[in-house]
Amino acid sequence: MGRPDLNRRQLLGGLGGLCVAGSFGFAALGTGADALASSADTRVRYWNLFSGGDGANMITMLDAFREANPRIDVKDSTLQWGNPFYTKLAMAAAGNRAPDLAVMHLGRVPGFSPGRLLDPWDVDLLAKYGVREQDYHPTLWKRGVIDGELYALPLDIHVQLCFYRKDVLKKAGLLGDDGRMIPVTSTTEWFDVLKKARQVQKKGLQTIGLWTNDQNFQWWFFVAFYTQLGGRWFNDDNTDVLFDTDKATRVLEFLRRHVTDGYVIPGAPTGEQFVNGAPFTWEGNWSVPVFSGAKLDYGATPLPPVFGTQATHAESHAFVLPHQSGRGGATDEGAHELAAYVVKHALQWAAGGHIPAYTPTLSTPAYHRLTPQNEYVSAMDHQATEPKVWFAGSTGVLAQDLGPVVVSSTMGSAKPAAVARRMKSRLTRLLASKNPMDGRTAAQGGAVA
Repeated sequence: MGRPDLNRRQLLGGLGGLCVAGSFGFAALGTGADALASSADTRVRYWNLFSGGDGANMITMLDAFREANPRIDVKDSTLQWGNPFYTKLAMAAAGNRAPDLAVMHLGRVPGFSPGRLLDPWDVDLLAKYGVREQDYHPTLWKRGVIDGELYALPLDIHVQLCFYRKDVLKKAGLLGDDGRMIPVTSTTEWFDVLKKARQVQKKGLQTIGLWTNDQNFQWWFFVAFYTQLGGRWFNDDNTDVLFDTDKATRVLEFLRRHVTDGYVIPGAPTGEQFVNGAPFTWEGNWSVPVFSGAKLDYGATPLPPVFGTQATHAESHAFVLPHQSGRGGATDEGAHELAAYVVKHALQWAAGGHIPAYTPTLSTPAYHRLTPQNEYVSAMDHQATEPKVWFAGSTGVLAQDLGPVVVSSTMGSAKPAAVARRMKSRLTRLLASKNPMDGRTAAQGGAVA
């Protein structure tokens, strides 16, 4: 298939339809910024969106690669997280100025016009460097496959977790003999747990941090519990909306009850409250270094299966090959080797709370010793992900459009049943919209946010 023309004006117009905002500039440069001046045989330009602890872990992994592979210089650049990153990456790919390797959230890959803005991976070349399909959880590998080709090589899954204070739960009789939180399998059991925890918690603190005002977290929680109910979004061909408003209403009522029953203080700093003694908080696994650094006596488990089936929201960081008209040769092979190395040496990455995608890592003694990571590694087997459509993925149109609607229900400004109907209406409109980053449709606009 030929690659339709996608010029800068079309791309900016399309991205504008996705509510893109912010600077296109670099946030920081990694330690490989002087690679251009190196005498190495091969240079690989690598863009990522990792800052903070994740950024430090990634730099450690890159430096280990450089030491082990002195013939390859890595010029790594860290850009601003979110839509500014995706905008710059799309423009670079459309203008044939793309880096050799980049990181994306896996859910954003279908909307990034694979075959136009992304090039497929050479799976034989990946296998040469020790990374094969059988080294991955089948569900995770398949998420990166589009039209029969691999466009995304997952590095991890990052999940929403139920963090709990062991010291508080012990007082409430909510810890099992293994020192972990007792299992919960229904909404009745869950609210009973919250009631018992509240009876022994410190005064002035909320019982659970739920990010009630945050559209991203509320959306992630909705995805998890809607998946637990077996809810579907679209049919297999993504041509019809199958969203179940009855199931959605049950989820929205469940989230709302945390507020109406007084277990949440809306707007309270969830992490700070947890550090100060709140029994529970629902956070992403990236909070592990924060809570471990505070030396808390805590655990972390996937979101409770309150609707009977285990499922916790999961997204993934994945390596991609931004489109280059002349991709190939030593540089392309270097990009494959670098990505394979990082995937295979992701124990350092696990220190940041992420679950490595490369399954051999999960069976190592070193990984088994990581706490609380070893408690929630089972999330790999029950990932609740957004539908595989162009408007999904981290900071994507779907979250921007439906997240605030979920918040309106949780906070009580709209009734759950009405919100569920509104969500279905918006899903119908989104499904009928054109992907503005598809070269065949960018000129048509596609403002859907």
